[in-house]
Amino acid sequence: MEFIDYYKVLEIDNKATASDIKKAYRKLARKYHPDLNPNDAEAKKKFQQVNEANEVLSDQEKRKKYDQYGKDWQHAEQFEEAKKRQQAQGSPFGSYSGSDSGYSYSGNFDDDTFSDFFETMFGGAQRQQGRGHRPQFKGQDYNASLRLNLTDVYTTQKQTLTINDKKIRLTIPAGVENRQTIKIKNHGAPGIQGGPNGDLYITFEILNTSDFKRDGANLYKNVELNLFDAVLGGEIMVETFDGKVKLQLKPGTQNLTKVKLKGKGFPKYKEEGQFGDLYITYTIKIPEKLSPKEKELFTTLKNLNS
Repeated sequence: MEFIDYYKVLEIDNKATASDIKKAYRKLARKYHPDLNPNDAEAKKKFQQVNEANEVLSDQEKRKKYDQYGKDWQHAEQFEEAKKRQQAQGSPFGSYSGSDSGYSYSGNFDDDTFSDFFETMFGGAQRQQGRGHRPQFKGQDYNASLRLNLTDVYTTQKQTLTINDKKIRLTIPAGVENRQTIKIKNHGAPGIQGGPNGDLYITFEILNTSDFKRDGANLYKNVELNLFDAVLGGEIMVETFDGKVKLQLKPGTQNLTKVKLKGKGFPKYKEEGQFGDLYITYTIKIPEKLSPKEKELFTTLKNLNS
């Protein structure tokens, strides 16, 4: 796997504080964001690298492993376990011992030589001994984000993403949630020593520019009524997420009256044909500018009810 210097990607040094990392990430994510750089493949690649660097360096534990093991940081736990299990002799980086189950290491090394050591311990040394199998490790997982509009996830759709110059076709189920993360197996970095590929994790950012408020599969909307319809009742047309419906309005409808339209909400995630409900709240608009004739009529009504 090609080594990526995450500090260089974020344009900071390895002494940077958590606050420095956050500021650098926000600045660069804004600079290379696909919305600001349409059809710019290089900016898109930079944006992915910036997100990947932030994912590691903003996490204290991941950063510690990265600082110690470099590109092999995700295999730090396996390496530490190997050190504890066996001791041996013969490695230029320390000592290692062979067995039918593999090799382990004991000794000291600096960060710059770890990658060479990793290959020597699990690759060259075993080839020299000519016995046993080489330990295999899963490749690094990739993380990506995908921005969609709420209208995009009302129906199931297909998308093609480019991750590290590789095109990936995926099906996005209707009803996916904002900040929801899905896993696509084996689309991460190649495994080490023939191990399985890592996975790809995609986090969705759902933008809602509609008149509806979403809560899971349920939708909420305010519908404004004029005073006369509220008082007299009748039929009104209401816009739902997938078209208009005709509703019967009761005479004397009060302000903030709520009604439920069953099954007119949002699709339920991975539940084919199942929808949430739409909740409507009526708000009554009081006339602000009345003509003399209208004032006279309202005065008459007032007197009739006094």
